[in-house]
Amino acid sequence: MVRLNRIYTRTGDDGTTGLVDGSRLPKHAARMEAIGAVDEANSAIGLAVCAPGTGDHAAALTRIQNDLFDLGADLATPGADFAPSDMTLRIVDAQVAWIETAIDALNEGLEPLRSFILPGGSEAAARIHVARAATRRAERAATALAAEAPVNPAALAYVNRLSDYLFVLARAVNAAGAGDVLWVPGQNR
Repeated sequence: MVRLNRIYTRTGDDGTTGLVDGSRLPKHAARMEAIGAVDEANSAIGLAVCAPGTGDHAAALTRIQNDLFDLGADLATPGADFAPSDMTLRIVDAQVAWIETAIDALNEGLEPLRSFILPGGSEAAARIHVARAATRRAERAATALAAEAPVNPAALAYVNRLSDYLFVLARAVNAAGAGDVLWVPGQNR
C-alpha cells in the first residue's frame, strides 16, 4: 500500500532519484527518461478521458492508466528477474493479451484503411492521437533503456500494443472511422 505523507523529500536536490531497489540514478538517465515518458503518456491519456466523445471508452482508458503505473513501477525495478511478486510489480502477459483483445474488438467495427490518416477528426480523437504519440515516445525511451539494461519483454510488448490500441480507438471515436481525415500524398505541391 502506498502512503505519502510528505511530497517533498529533498533527496533529489542533488539531481538523482531513487529506484524501487533503493539505488539512485541521475534524473537524466535512460531509465528515468523511460519512466518519465510513460508518465507523460499516462497524463495524455488522462486528458483524452476528459474529452467529450470518449465516455464509452473511459473505463478502458482508466484501466490502461493503472497499467501504466504498473509499467512505471516495472521500469523503476532494475534487474533481470521479471517475475512479479507481492513486493515487485511487473507487467505480465495477461495485460498484453487484454490490450490485444481490446484492439481486435474495436477494429471489428472499422472500415479497412485506404490511406494513412492525419491525427484529428474530432476533439476526442485528436486527444487520443496525442496520447498515441506520447506512447510512441515512451516506447522509444523504453527500447533505448533495453539497449543498455535488461527490460521486461512484457513491458516492451505492452507499450507497443498500447500505441496500436490508441490508434484504433481514435478511429473508433471518429464515428467508426468515417470521420478520419485521410492523408493525401503530395496534395499541396
